[in-house]
Amino acid sequence: MVSELLFTVIGLSVTVISVLGGSLYWLGGKFKEIDLRFKGIDEKFNQINERFNQINEGLKTINDRLKQVDERFRQVDERFNQIDERFRQIDDRFKQIDERFRQMDERFRQMDNRFGQIDERFKQIDERFRRIDERFSELKGYMDEKFKDVDARFNQLGNRVDRVAEAFGDYQEFFVEFLTTEGVIKRDKADMVRNEAKRIMRLIRINPLSREEYERLKELLDKDDLTYDEAIELRDLARKIIKEYGEYPEAWKLHIYASIMVGLAMLKKGREGEGRQS
Repeated sequence: MVSELLFTVIGLSVTVISVLGGSLYWLGGKFKEIDLRFKGIDEKFNQINERFNQINEGLKTINDRLKQVDERFRQVDERFNQIDERFRQIDDRFKQIDERFRQMDERFRQMDNRFGQIDERFKQIDERFRRIDERFSELKGYMDEKFKDVDARFNQLGNRVDRVAEAFGDYQEFFVEFLTTEGVIKRDKADMVRNEAKRIMRLIRINPLSREEYERLKELLDKDDLTYDEAIELRDLARKIIKEYGEYPEAWKLHIYASIMVGLAMLKKGREGEGRQS
């Protein structure tokens, strides 16, 4: 009777061990599948990794419990209940993991929506910048047109000033030549004006005269008497200098001197003509 009971207990123990071994093998396969599944998940999800650590700790506890099976036959039923509870907890954990995946999917969807909103904001900003560029282009066109008008007016004003200066020069030539031919302006006055006119040589450069014209001007200013052609040549050179250096009084003095010399040459030429007639 005792032997049968012993064999029964041993058989029951072997059965329990087999069930436990199968369960352990099944659990090992199950958790291996879990490990393979979560190896593909990005390491950024620290909370999921923590869940797996908890599951691994639970497995270690089960393994420790199973190592004590031989010493705790009287607690077999209780251990089975504990194993069932563990499986229930594992199922709950899987449900929690599924819920976390669902939450992650929802977060990704929300992130996609946020990125869509950000893209829309950038489009609005680009549209505003495009409008600003159009406004600047319109303003630039308006300002360019205004500057063209201002430049045109300045050119007109410059042309008018040039015409006034030219008219004044013509008037000065006529007036000085007239006074000279009438004997109002004497030769000694011309010498005084010539000394003032020579100062222009220190101011002018080669432009607007050529080097030959520059040397010719010096030569004409050094001569005491000029022929009519030389006087006309001196006056033409003085006109060029007025256009370039009209802001200097010496330029106008040179022009006056040249006009006086033209008048004296005309007066001399007229007297010579009267002498030949007499």
